[in-house]
Amino acid sequence: MSPDDPHRPQPGWWSVTLSDVGDALLGLVTTALGLGVAIAVVDGVSASNPGSVLLAALAVAVGDLVLRPPLRLLARVGGAMGALVAGLAAQVLVAWLALTLLPGLHVTNPWAVVQVLVIAAVVMAVGRWVWGASDSDYVVGDVLRRARAHARRAGEGGGAVPDERPPGLLVVQLDGVAAPVLAQAVDAGLAPTMARWVADGTHVVREWWAQAPSTTPASQAGLLHGAADAICSFRWWDREVGRLVVTNHPEDAALVERRLSDGRGLLADGGAAVATMFSGDAERQHLVMSQARRGIGPGTSYLRFFASPFVLARAVTLTVGEMVKELYQGRRQRVRDVRPRVPRRGWYVVLRGVTNVLLRDLATSVVAEQLVRGAPVVFVDLVDYDEIAHHAGPTRPESMRALEGLDRVLDTLVRVAAAAPRDYRVVVLSDHGQSLGATFEQVAGRPLVDVVRGHMAGPGVDAVQASTDDEEWGPLNAFLSSTAARRGDERSRVLGPQGRDRRDGRDGDAPGPGADGAVSPDVAVAGSGNLGMVWFPRAGRRLVLEEVEERWPGLVRGLAGTPGIGLVVVDTAARGLAAVGPGGVAWLERTGGGPAIDGVDPVARYGGQAADDLRRLGRLDHVGDLVVLSDVSADGHVHAFEGQVGSHGGLGGAQNRAVLLHPADLALDDDLLADVEGRRMPVGADRVHEQLLRWATGLGLRRTATRRAADDEAEAAGEPLAGGLAAGGPAAGGPAARGPVAGEPAAGERAP
Repeated sequence: MSPDDPHRPQPGWWSVTLSDVGDALLGLVTTALGLGVAIAVVDGVSASNPGSVLLAALAVAVGDLVLRPPLRLLARVGGAMGALVAGLAAQVLVAWLALTLLPGLHVTNPWAVVQVLVIAAVVMAVGRWVWGASDSDYVVGDVLRRARAHARRAGEGGGAVPDERPPGLLVVQLDGVAAPVLAQAVDAGLAPTMARWVADGTHVVREWWAQAPSTTPASQAGLLHGAADAICSFRWWDREVGRLVVTNHPEDAALVERRLSDGRGLLADGGAAVATMFSGDAERQHLVMSQARRGIGPGTSYLRFFASPFVLARAVTLTVGEMVKELYQGRRQRVRDVRPRVPRRGWYVVLRGVTNVLLRDLATSVVAEQLVRGAPVVFVDLVDYDEIAHHAGPTRPESMRALEGLDRVLDTLVRVAAAAPRDYRVVVLSDHGQSLGATFEQVAGRPLVDVVRGHMAGPGVDAVQASTDDEEWGPLNAFLSSTAARRGDERSRVLGPQGRDRRDGRDGDAPGPGADGAVSPDVAVAGSGNLGMVWFPRAGRRLVLEEVEERWPGLVRGLAGTPGIGLVVVDTAARGLAAVGPGGVAWLERTGGGPAIDGVDPVARYGGQAADDLRRLGRLDHVGDLVVLSDVSADGHVHAFEGQVGSHGGLGGAQNRAVLLHPADLALDDDLLADVEGRRMPVGADRVHEQLLRWATGLGLRRTATRRAADDEAEAAGEPLAGGLAAGGPAAGGPAARGPVAGEPAAGERAP
């Protein structure tokens, strides 16, 4: 937010503490109500009068404050899981003391204390939801109160937020949101926060082109590291390690980051990464997939989430509610015979609840902590919309409603940023969009691996297929792997299809012929949305068309002619990359002479940018011997090679039209823009990364080469660093250099 943002609280606002008092009273009332209901229904606990219940509620609130300092110490030692255990134990202890020591209350069964705590917490969550306090403000309520108090102490005279605060940059990724979908949400009144920014002129909404592979791993490799070319798909056969690599597996994400990181990512120089796939070389890393084996960050960052009875119970209660809502919405699609659709049962129901409520609230709380602590650049990925849209469809009602929840998260974070020690500019972007369509298996009658095997004229062909139902397991598996890291266990905890399908138990960076030394399969097939890839691992290198035809005559033509497939990209010895369609061939590189198109151009239906994207994709490392794109209809419908009705990964429809909503005073540099179908926009995540870097550097949030050299010399000589960042950043002793909020770990502290 800029200083002249009309929605930024004006000086003097923070000196009024009625909101703090009101929130405290609301908390006291809901706690008393929860305890009263719990005492009434639990055997073994009784109260002689309402005053005793109110006194117990007050004791719980006081006990929570008294135990915070020792809990912080325990959280520092025990990390995030230590914070969870300590927080739950503290809740039980406070409730037990209140129910056994206060007059008018009687407990005959120790187990009844736990029952009272659980029931009271649920009643509190429901009560505050009825009151209207269901947004994320209450997830970070304690952070907001501390931020307000800190701002009052930092203000001059009247206790207002200081007018001269060093800048900061908050980047919020709305996973999978296409620019047209956001426009629909704004028109429908589902995104009032973002709509207000644009209407008031503080922000400008633009598009950027998410190149194929239009997947989260590729886009985040570009956005965070400027290295999108390091990733050819969501899943691929890696000839170096001799197996399929799945980027949302913590071990594989770590392997990929080691390849693409140069130490100077977007979040270097003190930035914070929250709930991302890669770290961006952040100093503060929380819920980062590639770093899961090192833990999910300092326990103190999670303490207030885990230790608060209301916050944790609210998250758990709404998680269960989200599961019930998914069951209802899935049944509604079946009853109404909505088409296209996919099954929405099984583990996805649980994963939707955990990912879209519990982990989102946790991520929101951690981001708020980083803002209050003054991290110069903060990047967070919110996956709610993407998870639902995969199974429901990009513009179905439940998917659009997910955007409403994300917009409330943005509003909450802006409120926190208004009291932070930095003047944060907020950039909202997506990593790609999604396209609607029936699955390939629904169209062709069988999965891609069976089609490939059939055209290889050998039913006994040894084939391995990457699981197509593992994407939603990623955040949960990252969290589980981090808990193993706290015990010194270096193995990732992998649930779901990817856990069953992993072909070896090695760490993932030692080359080998295959699973446990076994011979590699004849063919490996993987799908990423409507982008499919086929490898022939036993060849040891990428085959060209002439070699493929010699070994499996008719394979490429057969694939290109299969219903639901639009084209097959293959390298040729004679003329370079070719896109083979059912009625013609497009020569993408035009080497060796001859016409650019033979017959009907199979690329034209994917848009004017498609040929450039396919040329680039066809030359990436680890790319398949054959690259397959599903067909695309005139209205942009595609066919995912996964069990998804909303998909992304290839080309066609809105999946490549990503969002870039940025402050109006941070302009896009024209040299980073290109023409895409008559519009100027950044093409590729690497260009967006470069723009974010330029903004961060212009705001003084990145060390210059001269400053880095000076700091390196000082460190080598054992001298203190100069402090602060590049020109315009916080100087030593300035507002952002006063240290963290009392009781917080020092900047850069990580879980072991």
